[in-house]
Order: sequence, then C-alpha cells, then structure tokens
Amino acid sequence: MFEFSGIGGLIVLALDIWALIGIVGSSASTGRKVLWVLLVVLMPILGFVLWLFFGPRTEKGRA
Repeated sequence: MFEFSGIGGLIVLALDIWALIGIVGSSASTGRKVLWVLLVVLMPILGFVLWLFFGPRTEKGRA
C-alpha cells in the first residue's frame, strides 16, 4: 500500500477533494455518485485518474 505524506499527500488530498466536489455537483444518478465517491475515497490516485477521464462532470452554468 502506498503512503503519502508532506507535499505529495497534500496534493493528492486537494485533487481528491476537487474530484469529490465535481462528483457531488454532477447530474449523475445518486447510485453512480456513491460509486464514484467510494472509488475516489478508497483508491485516491487511481480513483482520481479514472474520474478525470471517465467520471461525471459538473453541470456548467448552474447557479
């Protein structure tokens, strides 16, 4: 298992928070959101990369 500390851990944390905000703000169904959140939380780096390429997107223009 990988362990991150220092600036690397902070960067991973920031990217995962960004992904989680994007997932929650997307128009995907609740079930898909839950699956994406679990993926990002349980596998921070791989989950983020998968979300970046395949995950739901935040709706643009929402107030």
